[in-house]
Amino acid sequence: MKPNHLSVLHAPPRWLAYGLLALSMSLVGSYVALSKPLVAAIPIFLLAWLRFGLGALAMPHWLRKPPDEPPLSPATQRLIFLESFLGNFLFTVCMLFGVSMTTAVSAGVIMAAIPTAVALLSWVFLRERIGPRVWLAIGFAVTGIALFSLSKKELSALDPQASEANFLHKNAWLGNLLVLGAVVCEASYAVIGKKLTGSISPKRITALINLWGLALMTPFGLYAAWAFDFSSIQPSMWLLLVFYALAASVWTVWLWMTGLKTIPAARAGVFTVMLPISAALVGVGVLGESLSTMQMLAFGLCLVGVVLATLPSRR
Repeated sequence: MKPNHLSVLHAPPRWLAYGLLALSMSLVGSYVALSKPLVAAIPIFLLAWLRFGLGALAMPHWLRKPPDEPPLSPATQRLIFLESFLGNFLFTVCMLFGVSMTTAVSAGVIMAAIPTAVALLSWVFLRERIGPRVWLAIGFAVTGIALFSLSKKELSALDPQASEANFLHKNAWLGNLLVLGAVVCEASYAVIGKKLTGSISPKRITALINLWGLALMTPFGLYAAWAFDFSSIQPSMWLLLVFYALAASVWTVWLWMTGLKTIPAARAGVFTVMLPISAALVGVGVLGESLSTMQMLAFGLCLVGVVLATLPSRR
């Protein structure tokens, strides 16, 4: 009982946990928006491999077991592998290939289901009780993300006779199915993470799942690196790559896992709305993009969902 007791003592207060969850998803949205030049310059699987490699170099000291943690049981080791396989590896594969076969609008609408998927999986596997107010918050979050996706105009930019449009039309069903698989992977990541935080520190979880991600991505990364000209990467791209690796593999994961120590997984899932909000704000402030009235309304609904999820509840 002692390790569990200490784990509870190390959990942050509720207000701080909410801030950590929001900051985690905001960082995700930021590096997603800023990594567009990286994706254009470096093959996807090589980029993912470099991300996990740099992350592993940044936190070897986080792998050590703290004295107040129990040894890893076989069940916990399986959960750590699943956390990395589903949340890092399979999510990346499903999302990359899914988005390439469907439209960004369709993918965004499907991804809006993440808060609902997190709530359902936490109810099934963690037996979390989800009150009406949390369901209402999830509803606002899902509606906001869906409206934001529907406000985009990618389809109108395609010539109906163009090869890209024809490819999307023929493979949209498979692309949508893969994006739905990514939603399940992301929801599983939140639920398994909540389970792991009961006995393992957030720092150690972050380091362990990154190490598994590196192992899973290494064959694909080596294959992509074999014929790649590394001299083509500009110094500014290397700096952006370091930021991307630290944000994706270290900071966002640690922030999310630390917040999960206090907040139920279903309620934490609402904070995924911060991802599109922060990505759009970076697009406006850094990349010179603009926001439509529909997108501002969508963000308003998302923030209403966050407020409902964070309001104190009666005991």
